[in-house]
Formats: sequence, C-alpha cells, structure tokens
Amino acid sequence: MSASLFPDREAIGDLPNPMGLAGIEFIEYTTSRPQALGQLLEQMGFRPVARHRSREVLLYRQGDIHIIVNGHQGGLSGQAQPQEAPRLAAVALRVRDAAAAYQRALDLGAWAVPSQVEVMELNIPAIHGVGDTRIYFVDRWREFSIYDVDFVPVPGVDLHPPALHGLHVFGVVQYIGLDRLDDWTTFYGELFGFASMPREQSFGVLSTGSILASPCGQIYWQLIEPEPDTADFEGDELLHRVAFGCDDVLATVADLRTRGLEFVESTHGVRTQERGALTQTRLGSVSFELVRDPR
Repeated sequence: MSASLFPDREAIGDLPNPMGLAGIEFIEYTTSRPQALGQLLEQMGFRPVARHRSREVLLYRQGDIHIIVNGHQGGLSGQAQPQEAPRLAAVALRVRDAAAAYQRALDLGAWAVPSQVEVMELNIPAIHGVGDTRIYFVDRWREFSIYDVDFVPVPGVDLHPPALHGLHVFGVVQYIGLDRLDDWTTFYGELFGFASMPREQSFGVLSTGSILASPCGQIYWQLIEPEPDTADFEGDELLHRVAFGCDDVLATVADLRTRGLEFVESTHGVRTQERGALTQTRLGSVSFELVRDPR
C-alpha cells in the first residue's frame, strides 16, 4: 500500500482490518536468567502476577501490558534454548477469531509453528516471525483470558497493578537485512493489514527506518535496516525492542530514574526529550523506548 494514501495518523484506524486486529496481548522474552530480567521489569513498573502451571514462566503486568519471561529449559519445537542475554522471542496479537486468523495467515504463505500443549494448557496458534520468533493469535483477552487457564496467580499480589504514567505498548522495533524492506512491508501488510506511514512522520527520538501502522490504530512496527556503524546489530534479523507510549515522557523518565534506570543521552544524537527517550541497554540486550502518545 502506498503511504501517500494515508496522509495523517487519524486515517490509520480506517484501514481494512482482515484479522480484526486489536492490539498486542503479550510480549515474550526468553532468558536463562529470568530473575535478572524480572528485576529490570520491576524497575520499569511491572509486577509479577502469575506463574505458568507447568513451565518456568512468569507473567509480569502493569495496566494493560503483559510481558512473559520464559526461562524454561527444553523450550518448544524449533525454539532456541534460552540464553543468558534476554531475547525478544514472541509477540501475541489480539484478533477477532484466533483460529480464523491463523488459517488466513497459513493460506497467505505463513509458516505454522507446531503446537505443543500440556495438560490444562490452551492451544494458542502461532506462525513464524522474523528469525526464530513467533507471532501468536489470541482472541481471549476480555472477561476470560488465556492467563486464567495457563497461569496460577502469585499469592498476595495485586493482579492488576496500575500503569506508570499511562504506559502501554506503542510498538515494536525490528531489525531487518539489507534490501529486505519491501519483503517485510509486504509480510505485515498482506497478513495483518499494516500500512507504511509517510517518511516524514515519526515518533519518539529514534526516527530511522520505515514505520508501519496497524489497521486498528494501536500498534506501530518499525523496520530498521543495518548501518555500518551500528554496534548492536551484527546482521541477524530480529525483534530488537519494545516501545511504550506514555502521557508525559519527561515525568516518566524522572520517575524511572528514581527506580534505578538510566537513559541514553547524547549518543548518536539520541537524548531524552518531550517526544521520547531510550533506556540504556541492560543485561547485554534489553532496552526500552518511551514515546509520547497524544492519543
């Protein structure tokens, strides 16, 4: 789709939405040091609220954001063993009908992820994403959610901790290979209805690459090609980081600094501003982006 068809942000929600996409249900990280990643998430305002019934998996939550920390050794079919440095391994999309969305993706050429379901677990359909990541389809997120089946609440905790400064998932940043922009734009466009935004329109403090907008108007997917002087990208295609929207970037940064987080300042032109901020990389691979979201 031509970005010129969508000159402003308000038009994005009127795009065709073939899967009934309605945002992101959860983000999953894998790591052999789940406690270390958990401590970092708690500094970001998340709280551990539930444990998986049969695997070493913890659910962290604040507001409407769910992050799954998967430290389970053994993994799933085709999934790499957790390494010490956390890896962004999966994104679960909220859709109108998970089975229908999954079948549509397969019909359009997506690769299926074999299901491995234990007793008392839900079968959540998934396809392969970039690298060895997965894209899940979830249609249970309202009154009855997937966590009501697969997870057991942590005793004595607030199961619904409020979001710090209105934090919510704004988007995902994906590093792609050289000359792969058209391929990935087509992938997200044909399967999910994402559309390219005008080059001059950007969010936050990291405006490189191409930004795709979801038809539901809730998610932005940023595709970044490698540059010779990019130290943290060695050529592999991968999901790199999550961007969180908030109502006031400077206030959010000030609060997070009191919790021990540090932010990138004056590196390659990146510094904390009213429009956005970037945390310094922790645990060898994890950084989070903050974006002022005027919605």
